[in-house]
Amino acid sequence: MSQVDTLDTEKLARYLEQHIDGFKGPIQADKFEGGQSNPTFKITSPSGAYVLRRQPPGKLLKSAHAVDREYRVMAALKDTDVPVPTVLHLCEDRDVIGSMFYVMEFCEGRILWGAALPEAGDGDAGNALRATMYDEMNRVLAAMHSVDLEAVGLSDYGKPGSYFERQLGRWSKQYEASKLEEIPAMDELIAWLEKHLPEDDGQVALVHGDFRLDNMMWHPSEPKVIAVLDWELSTLGHPLADLAYQCMGMRMPQRGAKMAGMQGVDRKALGIPTEQEYVDMYCQRRGIDKIDNWEFYLAFSFFRLAAICQGVAKRAVDGNASSKEASQVGALVKPLAEMAVDIIHNGA
Repeated sequence: MSQVDTLDTEKLARYLEQHIDGFKGPIQADKFEGGQSNPTFKITSPSGAYVLRRQPPGKLLKSAHAVDREYRVMAALKDTDVPVPTVLHLCEDRDVIGSMFYVMEFCEGRILWGAALPEAGDGDAGNALRATMYDEMNRVLAAMHSVDLEAVGLSDYGKPGSYFERQLGRWSKQYEASKLEEIPAMDELIAWLEKHLPEDDGQVALVHGDFRLDNMMWHPSEPKVIAVLDWELSTLGHPLADLAYQCMGMRMPQRGAKMAGMQGVDRKALGIPTEQEYVDMYCQRRGIDKIDNWEFYLAFSFFRLAAICQGVAKRAVDGNASSKEASQVGALVKPLAEMAVDIIHNGA
């Protein structure tokens, strides 16, 4: 097995006994399947179950895999309306397991992958449940963007202002650094985004950066989000980036069981709000009259995800990607860019 998949459980158990109150070894470490970025393990021990997230070993792109930032933001959100796991310890000593990691509580719940929420069931009851679940996701998103940054100690968690300009520069560089082939649609998309950057409107909020269905832990039996996960890409930024990113996810093809979107799905027949209805719900919660430049925010979301996928593909080539499916993710870069190009030519 690769270093990505394994941990020195004896050394780790000794370390955790010294740094987490009440922790008792020996431990068993089982790597979660799914996810492409930071390898994540369920740690089972006599004192209970925990989750460990680590940076992947090997050379990393600058600012990537920031598990220390994940730890900080979840600790800061502990007593807010944003549901997060309780974090227990951050280890910055790379000698313990070979890379930085943190440990948090294990939340017993459900991870759902398909935006059409087939788990809700059929008929009117299923439709009502789906509607409630979309309302719950909307509530959590609005709550996150309404966090008092000063009060929770996150006012220095990122640079305020010029979010899209900085993100466009950052992900363009990351894309170029991890590019494996020429993709004309990405070149066209980057040029369009640079030309159509909206003026900064001064909105600054905590943004998740990867707000989508499968980064939420749901209550085992209720339509309630009990934990928002995977804060690696979080920062201070423009709240509409998260909203557009989630809406982009809903536009994705209905491919496979994981991360399936709703392209071609009759949302009304399933009780799921349309994109406009979902956006309106969010605006009502946040007291926003209307959203200008929606095409830009959507196109930017496709671009950013494409750049992330390219990074995953590069790590697969370099041999230190977290998931066995990482190499397949690279195949998404071109179609994501082409979907964005369609938006900029034909509108949202």
